[in-house]
This record gives sequence, C-alpha cells and structure tokens, in this order.
Amino acid sequence: MTPIARRSLVLGLGASLAIPGLLRAQGGQAALASALRGDVRELDQLHSILVQRGDDLVIEESPRGRGLDRAANIKSCSKSLLALVLGAAIARGQVPGLSARLADVAPGLLPADATQGAGDLTLEHLVTLRGGLEGTSGRNYGAWVASRNWVSYALRQPRIAPNGGRMIYSTGTTHVLGAALASATGQSLRQMTREWIGSPLGIEIPEWTRDPQGFYFGGNEMALTPRAMLRVAVMLRDGGRFEGQEVLPESWITDSRVARTASPFSGLGYGLGWFLSASGWVIARGYGGQVIAAHTERALAVAITSDPTRPARSEGYFGTLMRMLDDRILGLA
Repeated sequence: MTPIARRSLVLGLGASLAIPGLLRAQGGQAALASALRGDVRELDQLHSILVQRGDDLVIEESPRGRGLDRAANIKSCSKSLLALVLGAAIARGQVPGLSARLADVAPGLLPADATQGAGDLTLEHLVTLRGGLEGTSGRNYGAWVASRNWVSYALRQPRIAPNGGRMIYSTGTTHVLGAALASATGQSLRQMTREWIGSPLGIEIPEWTRDPQGFYFGGNEMALTPRAMLRVAVMLRDGGRFEGQEVLPESWITDSRVARTASPFSGLGYGLGWFLSASGWVIARGYGGQVIAAHTERALAVAITSDPTRPARSEGYFGTLMRMLDDRILGLA
C-alpha cells in the first residue's frame, strides 16, 4: 500500500467512528461486516482475521499469508500465553502465587553477579514487565539473544527502576519468568503450555525456539494457527472457560484484566500479561501486528495475523488495527 493510500484508509477508519449506527440503519451488521472486509483487503500488511460474536464466526478472511490453518509466528503474543501458563501453574499449586520471589521459586537461575535485588523479583513483577532492569528488547535484543546464557544476561542488566515500578518492556523479563516456571515445576514451558492450555482448547502447540540452556523462549517466537489464536480469545472472553470446560480459574482471568501499569508507547493499560484498552478490549500484541483480543461485554473474540517482518507501531499499523477493533468490530456486537 502506498503512503497516500494508507493515510486515506487510516483517515477513513478514524472518520467512521460514527458510521456503525448509520450502517445498522442502512442494512445492519451485514453492511458493517462488508465494510470490515473492505478494510482487510486494503491493509496489505494484514494476513488474516477471524471475528467471533457469541458462538457465530462472523468474519473469516485470509487474503494473504499462510491461511487460517497453518501456524504463524505470534511474536510477543507469546507473553500473554506465558501469563496464562503462570495462572495455570498457580491454580495447580505448582508455584505459590504472584508474590513468590525468584530466589525462592528458582534460586538456581540467579547468577552470582546478578543485579542487586534480582532475587527479590516476584512472579507478579515479571509477568507485568516491572522488573526494574534495563530491557533486552529493541536495540538491546540482538546482544541478548547472542549471549551464552539469556537468563543470566537479563538478570545482570543495570537497574533503572525499583522492583515493581514502571513498565519496562523487555522480553528478557518474561524469559526469566518462563525459565522460573520450568525450574519450579520440572516441566518444559512447552509441556506446560500443551497440557494446561493447548489440550483443553484442542489446539496444537508446535516446537519453538530454545535458549542455550534449553529453556523455551518465554515471551517470543511461539506459533499458533489463526483458528487456535481465536480459541484463546474465546476462552479469555468467556472467563477462562471453553466449550463448558474450565481452562483457567475465572478469578485469574478477572485479575488479568486489572491494570497494574501502562505501556509507555501505546498508553494501553497492562494487567497480568495482557494489554487493556479503555474501550474494554483485552489484547495480546505481537511484532508486525499479531493480535489476540477479547471483549467480554460485547461477546467478541478476535484473532489477527500480519506480516511478521514489518513493524506495527502504535501510531502506525497497530493504531489502525486498534481503530478497527474500536470501530468496525465493536459495531458488529
């Protein structure tokens, strides 16, 4: 898409905030769904989109990319999946709770020269990205994944905020969380994800990247099909249940929707591994425009995959997706 065409689409989406009511008057939700399909065709970065309202699949489009039944890299949506695994581990008594410290849950992960206070990081600090240590994402990402020990490298980073302070976006922080869960339970992160999340949802969890010590990447590089992503969204929307079966306690899902901090980039709230919008969306967000979103009040669940090689900044493509969620898709309910 040319810059002019992209600007036109963005302006069109912004201007259409008042359109859903008009469209309903002129032909109802079918007209709104048709308008959304038009948006999807115009967004050349978007690979697929699924929208479920209640039990009905109302949008099922895959104009480009790998289709709806082949696994796509969900990038940092992996962080939100990891948060679900944490909730399952706590519910099963595998780890004591959110207040448990790293030094107590997985003391073997702490290098001798860890930054002061690293052992006092709680599971809540880690899952909410409030570890206080300099981030390993962005410009620091390459050096981190090139290191010999990803966990130790992350825990040696300089302190730039107190434990539990402001949000510092860092995949190293969630990787430490994943390694801590594996160390505490004696199971790999993939085993836990498959057994506790994948099996009750009826979805496959393929192999993904491991670090030099064999820990599965906690917070990046997982892959799911768009249909599997949608099942995660439905479960989140329905308070931890899927097709009548409890996958996670409702209390964990409710707690996940309480903002502990806010993104310094998008301004979205951030709960237990999930972004939170003022309009009521609970969102997993991955590089390039990978999205898992749920809106309980409107009975909506959404899965979006996009080109994983192109950025999706809050003021750019991701902003366009947010306007789509808040305008066209909320209007479908």
